[in-house]
Amino acid sequence: MRLEQLFQQLDHFMARHSVFDKRAVIDVLLDILTIFSRSDLKSELIKELDRQTKAFNMLANSPGVDKDKLTLTLAELNQASRTLYGTNGRIGIRVMESDLFQSISQRNSIPGGSCSFDLPAFHYWLEQDPAEQQKDVERWTQPFNDIRIAIDLILSYIRQSSVPTQETAAAGFFQLALDKSHPVQLLRVSLPRQASCFAEISGGRHRFSVRFMKPSSDESRPSQVSEDVSFLLTRCIF
Repeated sequence: MRLEQLFQQLDHFMARHSVFDKRAVIDVLLDILTIFSRSDLKSELIKELDRQTKAFNMLANSPGVDKDKLTLTLAELNQASRTLYGTNGRIGIRVMESDLFQSISQRNSIPGGSCSFDLPAFHYWLEQDPAEQQKDVERWTQPFNDIRIAIDLILSYIRQSSVPTQETAAAGFFQLALDKSHPVQLLRVSLPRQASCFAEISGGRHRFSVRFMKPSSDESRPSQVSEDVSFLLTRCIF
């Protein structure tokens, strides 16, 4: 989900052409590269794709199943899995090996460390023609395209796996026990956009709780609301 958000940020800034937008593109891309450098996400995603494929295959003979849609879903999952299997080496390693990205990465931990006088090569790139910059950015982000497709598929099927239920948090607090035979992969809490509170979710193997908090007017820690809160809860079991 962190990668999903970073890829969405990347799309946002790639569509813009100011120097600060291009700086933001590089910052987001460095965050993505850092995540990939710390764990073998490719194998984990392949395992999840295979797990979802097995789960969908088990639905094949269930009554009321749309066979055409199921066939399309299985084809998408199998294609994503085959593509990742065929990807050699660590994702994005060539991008991080470039002199430009190494120099930016080394300075990035320093506040303001990527100023023009610190990184003249980066400053030179930021002043190039936007069309050329776009080509560079597309080349740098291309190694992540297949894994992004896999992430989008996995998360979309998990999110669509259950129907939301209407719940009420008494005095801003809601708790529910978990069924061990149906492990929950994702909890989704939905509130109206105009709601004056936000949800803090915590959980373990046996239960989870949701606290609805309201921001403090004096910038101190948010506090739990005292009134009942109606919300939609989706327990994604897939």
